Amino acid sequence: MPFACEMPRRRGPTGQTESAGRRAGSLYRLEVTADQASAAASGRTHPHAHPAPTVRVALLGCGNVGSALAEILLNRNDDVAARTGIRLELVGIAVANAGKPRSPAIDTGLIGTDAAALVARDDVDVVVEVIGGLHPAHELVEMALRNGKPVVTANKALLAVAGAELAEVAAAAGVDLLYEAAVAGAIPVIRPLRESLAGEQILRVMGIVNGTTNYILTRMEEDGDSYDDVLREAQELGLAERDPTADVEGHDAAAKAAILASLAFGSDVVDADVHREGISTVSAADVAYASRLGYSVKLLAIAELIDGGPEVSIRVHPAMVPKTHPLASVRGAFNAVFVEGAVSGELMLYGRGAGGGPTASAMLGDLVDASRNLLAGAPAPAPKRTSTTIRSQNDMRSAFYLSMDVADRPGVLAAVAKIFGDHDVSIRAMEQVGLAEEARLIFLTHVAREGNLLATIDELRRHQAVDRVSGVLRVIGEGEDGAGGVGVAP
Repeated sequence: MPFACEMPRRRGPTGQTESAGRRAGSLYRLEVTADQASAAASGRTHPHAHPAPTVRVALLGCGNVGSALAEILLNRNDDVAARTGIRLELVGIAVANAGKPRSPAIDTGLIGTDAAALVARDDVDVVVEVIGGLHPAHELVEMALRNGKPVVTANKALLAVAGAELAEVAAAAGVDLLYEAAVAGAIPVIRPLRESLAGEQILRVMGIVNGTTNYILTRMEEDGDSYDDVLREAQELGLAERDPTADVEGHDAAAKAAILASLAFGSDVVDADVHREGISTVSAADVAYASRLGYSVKLLAIAELIDGGPEVSIRVHPAMVPKTHPLASVRGAFNAVFVEGAVSGELMLYGRGAGGGPTASAMLGDLVDASRNLLAGAPAPAPKRTSTTIRSQNDMRSAFYLSMDVADRPGVLAAVAKIFGDHDVSIRAMEQVGLAEEARLIFLTHVAREGNLLATIDELRRHQAVDRVSGVLRVIGEGEDGAGGVGVAP
């Protein structure tokens, strides 16, 4: 594949050609003249300095993230070259609507509408995909990889459905498929799991990976506002989409959970394997009760190895997190990922998980890595792949929070407690709040099998004295002795 320049080479003492630079086993004395030192101090380029090799980049999509990345490549390429040793040249941008107004910093001469033709161009070395969705992104990414061009993407939906397939195509072609920005924006999560912790047995990855839902739950806790009111505010601020379903019903977080599980456990996981619940049924009363009991409600993405494997559990759901846990301190639209390794112990990565700038920053890091690997002729190591099975959600074990409205008359509490006991769900604590002719009962259970808890709720809803079961939340980090966490049935 052609590049704008080759790495400089020179004749060694034996007459053989060798790469410029230090020879193995040799010591070199560096002598700097006063003029050279002055030139370096003033920022002037040394007349004999070797130019940075150029890698030519095609950008598919120019929305919020694509525009931010394009501006970096067009306006800061000298700075990037100075820091990385590689000059990234943006040679084309493919969009659906070429006439759409864009930042004046983006050269309109680079913009076209034929994405496939751009990918196929001989003067394109690396492809960046920020179109989003499955089609035509899938076809374009696969085309680039099969043509020997590394791909950098932030497309979590594509990776959660076809990530394993595309990884095989990339491995066969000997090029990179990099996607740090697909999970948690600028927070470096993918690279540590793929490289830094490659030899570690990951026991659990648990995190807040959707800024919209975390903003909503934080505002509900801090100000006592209702879910509907805070959602409207988030939409007005641009933190939530006009149609917020992907965020508030957990679809976005489920796609990210599938990606994290695939990396952590080397499993071929797709988003359909993820148990998913959203936050639209969480009430301000539930959040207030949780806070008074010493918990924060968070939408968590959890990928967990069961008893050393090969079974895993992958799920997204709201949960009560003890305020002493690091994840409870993650407020507003921030994200954090908590990793537990067999040897490394507990790690947490925290930062802004969305936005054009942070996401473009993560993609730039991948773009530099892909370019270095392309110049070296060696892609990043392919993730390990192992067979695995998904543990049934009914067999998972957790402590639970339940709130219900019941008729306020003698014998009701005893009847409710009997239903818990009949399904082998042990009550750890209970509180009653008067509501005119009704009473609200709030329960915390000991660790119980989820299938048993669901059977308990089903019978409670059929009981004549129970008006409704208004809130059900899992409790993270609370076992029967006040320690432990979410586990599985023995």
